[in-house]
This record gives sequence, C-alpha cells and structure tokens, in this order.
Amino acid sequence: MAKINILSEVICNRIAAGEVIDRPYSAVKEMIENSLDAGATEIEVHIRRGGKDMIKIVDNGCGIEKDDMRAAFFSHATSKISTLEDIENIHTLGFRGEALATIAVIAKVELISVVEGCDAWKVECDGDYIGKVMPATLDKGTQITVSDIFFNTPVRRKFLKTDKKEEADITSFVTRYILGNPRVAFKYFVDDKLVQQSYGGGLEEAIAQVYGANYLPQSFKISADRNDIKIYGFIGNQNFFKPNKSYQNVYLNGRCISNNVISTAIAQAYAPYAMKRSYPVYTLFIDVPSEMVDVNVHPNKSDVRFVDNQLIFGTVYKVISSVLDGSAKAADFVVDSKVVPEIASTFAEKKSKNAVYAGDYTQPGKVYDKNFEGIDIPKFTPEGKICKTEPRPAPAEPKKDYSVFERMEREPVEPKSIESLPLYKLYPPIEENKMIACGGMKPLAIRVREKEREKAEQQRIIYESWKYKGELFNTYLIYETCDDVYLIDQHAAHERLLFDGLMDKLKNRKSIPRQGMLVPYILDINAEESCFISDNLMLIRSMGFDIEPFGVKAFRVNEVPADLKDIDLKTFFDELVADIGSLKKIAIEDILRDKIAMTACKHAVKGGMQLTEAERQTLIELIKADVGLKCPHGRPVCVKLTKKQIEKMFKRIV
Repeated sequence: MAKINILSEVICNRIAAGEVIDRPYSAVKEMIENSLDAGATEIEVHIRRGGKDMIKIVDNGCGIEKDDMRAAFFSHATSKISTLEDIENIHTLGFRGEALATIAVIAKVELISVVEGCDAWKVECDGDYIGKVMPATLDKGTQITVSDIFFNTPVRRKFLKTDKKEEADITSFVTRYILGNPRVAFKYFVDDKLVQQSYGGGLEEAIAQVYGANYLPQSFKISADRNDIKIYGFIGNQNFFKPNKSYQNVYLNGRCISNNVISTAIAQAYAPYAMKRSYPVYTLFIDVPSEMVDVNVHPNKSDVRFVDNQLIFGTVYKVISSVLDGSAKAADFVVDSKVVPEIASTFAEKKSKNAVYAGDYTQPGKVYDKNFEGIDIPKFTPEGKICKTEPRPAPAEPKKDYSVFERMEREPVEPKSIESLPLYKLYPPIEENKMIACGGMKPLAIRVREKEREKAEQQRIIYESWKYKGELFNTYLIYETCDDVYLIDQHAAHERLLFDGLMDKLKNRKSIPRQGMLVPYILDINAEESCFISDNLMLIRSMGFDIEPFGVKAFRVNEVPADLKDIDLKTFFDELVADIGSLKKIAIEDILRDKIAMTACKHAVKGGMQLTEAERQTLIELIKADVGLKCPHGRPVCVKLTKKQIEKMFKRIV
C-alpha cells in the first residue's frame, strides 16, 4: 500500500480554489458579492480578454481596515460570521471567507482599500506570497485587480473557453446582479468599453437597462406574502416566452440561485400556456425566514436547500398560476394594474387522489395558510429533486421454451432491414430448411430480401405505362398500371419537387441570390445569445443572410436568401438560439432545411385545387413515378393498392 501523505497548505489551497473559482466569472461573482456585503451603492466591473488578462472591481463600500488587509487573503478569514450560531442566520452573500483567499492562490491580486476618515493602503499577492501593506491612493471604498488568472495552474487555464464565451458568461452574471440589486448603480466595461450601465433607480429601470423597453409592457408586476414567504418582481404574461432559459432570474433572500423546486413550480404554472420549446420570462424575488433555508450546500452558493420543499412549491405555484389564470386572487397579487387578465383557468379544479398538499407539511410553532386545494404538489427529496413514482410492474409472464417457429410468430416479422434480424432468423436450423424444401414456411431472412427487392422494383416503375383514371376530392390523382392502382397526393408531390429544387440551388451554386429588406430586421438578444450568434456568424452568412453586429447586444439583418424572402426571421433566430446551454452543437443547416421545407409547402399546389391535364402530366414526369418519395415533412407522396387488395375489400376473394 502506498504511503499516506499529509498535503501541504499550498496544495490544499490550490485544490480548494478549483471548487470556488473554476473560471473568470466565478472570481467576478465572488468579488461583486463582497462589494454588496460591504454596503456599496456604486460598483464598477472591468474585464479584458474575457477576464483572462484582467478583472477589476471598484466599489464605494465601507472599505477594509489597514490591520485587516493581509488577513483578508487568509483562508476562511471573514467579517460576516464569528460564532457557530451565525451560520444558522446568514443574511450576507458571502460568509465563508474563501473568495479572496482562493483567488489569490491562482492569480496575481492587488487590493487597495480605504476606510472613511483614513488613508488608503495597498497589498499585493502573487500566488502563495502575500506582500506588505503599502500606502496607496483611492478616494473611497475598495479596488481589487486580478491579473493573469490561473497563471500557476496551466492545466486549468488550458480548459478555459474562448475569450468571447468567457466574456458572455461574465456579462450574464453582471446583468443578474444588476437585476438583483436594483438600488445599486453598476458600470460594466469590456476591453475598456462601457457595455452595460444601471443607475440604481429601482427594478423597473434595471430591467429596462438589461432587457429593453419591451419587457415591462408584457409582464405582470406582482407582490404576495403567504405562509411567511414573500414573492415579488415581474413575470411574463401568458404570451411572453423566449426560446431558452437565459431570461429566467430567481433571487432568494437577495442571492441569485438556480433551484429545482422553484423552477419546477414556475414551469408548471406556465404549462397551460407554453408551447413546445418555449420558456417563461421572469425576474422574481423570494424572501423566506433564514431558518427555512440552508445556503451552504454548494461550493459557489448557486443552489439552496429548503426545510420544506412542498411548502415552497405550493406557495410559488399558487401565486403565479393565480395571476396567469386571472382568478379572483390575482387582484391581491398584481401591483399597479387596474385590469386583471380574464383568462379561464385550464387547470383541473378537482383534487387528485394521490395529491400531496403543502398544508400537510407545516413547521412546529408556525401557522401556515393551507389553501392549496386543486394543486398536485410533487414530492421532493431533501436535495430538491422530484421523487419519481415508478409504475407497478406487470406480472411476469411464465417462462417457456418456445420453438423457433413459435418465436418467429411471437416476435415482429417485418424488420426494417436484414441487419436488425436475430441470428436464429438469419440462419435457420437445418430442420427448417428441410421443411422449406417440403413446402414449409420460408425463413424471415429470405422473406425480408424478397420484400426489399419488391420495394426496389416497385420504385422503378415505368411511368409512361400509367393510365390516368381521374381524381378524388381535387387532391388525389388516380393512375392504373397492370393490376395496380396508385393514388398520388398532388400537394405532397409538388412540395417535394420544390424542396429538392431549393436544396439543389443552395448546394450547387457558389453565390446565393439575396433579397434586400426595405426595413432591416433588428435582432435584440442577451449576452449569451449574442455570443452564440457571433460564433456562428460566418455560417449564417454562408446561408445567404446579410447579418452584422448592431450595437452591443444586437444584430441587424439587411438581406435574406431570395428563395426564402418570406421567411419569419423571429422564428428562425429563436430556433437558432434555442439550444444554448445544451451539449448538442447547433446545426444551422438543419434549421434552414426546415425553413426551406416550409417555403416549399407554402408555394406548392394545394389540396382541392383543380389541375389541368398539362399540369398533371408535368407533375408525373417530374416525380418519375417514384412511389417511394416522401414530402419534406415525412408524408408519403404515393400510395399503392393492388387488384388483390381491392377484391378482398369486396369479398370477391378470401
């Protein structure tokens, strides 16, 4: 057995730093939280190269005493708590004393701070070395400059994202702090350029600065106080959705979090109104007593754990669903609104027999409102995950040794290809081959080969031999050849032809004709979406779109592919940014293919339209009687009926 070593303090600190500070945005987050805890009302954030070269935070907070400046770099040195009891009653964003210490382990840090009525002092830290306290110049508060992050941990630095992606993540966090602290004025500089600013004028102003003026008119301002839980902020109305979750913000006791219990409650409240792959928009503040929540369950404090998950779920769900459904209670929750939306609730009013109600989970000494009738509240684990109820398994069928023929009859007999067949079907026993020679049943391998050969021959039918016999409902063309009848969907056939033509144009031509827009389309997006579009800008342009940056977080579309001049640009770009945060790389060609399919569908001849003889003949010649064709949406172009099938319908044969 290898010798057990006691790790040095240096190694322990570097390991711990990887838990708290994993990327530049983590350092920005920790330092902003320290500024807020210091009572700052003005905060400046400066970054260069996505925070890799430099991060600087300047605030006007209370500052750090000269005698405490070196101690600020020590592990678990904090002014937020002093006794064990303080952990049970935390009201600050930071409290573990890890932020500055862990940053100093993996970066070069300069700390300048001044307390009101005193001189400014400076301390520099370079990895494991903490310098002396030196005189400095600063008017008020604290200034922390972090340079060359991860300079002494090259492995971690190697796994950092590109400058733009790191910048986008930092921007996303800064905007969340702007929204979560609307009475604090923020300035955010990227490569010495001011890209975001708020003035501390309140939540409405902060939202307008971050998301633009169109956000508020489409949102409800709410305020509710139920079960010792206060909920307030803005939630999108029944028609305000985004293609991804980057517009969802939840603040618990002032801390920006991502919690499964709360997000599930909100998602279920919006479920009757949300379409597939659309997500609600909200900036929501939730205040609960400190004894009801544990904030010390995640290294970066991004998640929390509730004493009573069901109570939190039921309260959040009840408030938001009441507003969206327009129930009588909505008037108590909506602020500054004379008109409450009159939308009938689509939620079932009856209790489920297996429902779990939040009123059944009360805390000792507390009196909670038990008005949660009609809500099926899921059960949660202590970690906040939904407990899955597994269906009772069906009674097992008694085992039996089936013969080869019995297995062939019990299992599917029409596999898609020979490769999907079990070995015993591909290579039947000798006894079965003897039976085939005596007139017995053919093995499935032979039947599949015959079926595939028959299908291939069917698709090579000579269309010149077809005889036109009429049409059904001005939609289906009827053709006869030998003992077969073919029904052709004129819309599906024409749609497929148009689609193939458009795809060939995109693939084969060197330059794509473009259609200029009379009024350019402005794409307003957030930082994460802007980074995504920037990364794929050349690919979007190669598809025929003339798109260019317009301001800080917007793009302007001046031209679109001429073949897709009727394209819905909002829907197109919503689908592009819908996969932000997923592991799947976006395939813009696939999305464009769907748009081409929609264009072909829009311009194809419709069902119910009368075709002339020349149009029918041209359509058949173009599809060349390829009865295996399908429209771009997967519907068959042609259906075949044999004479034998028809005679069976009329009982002429059995």
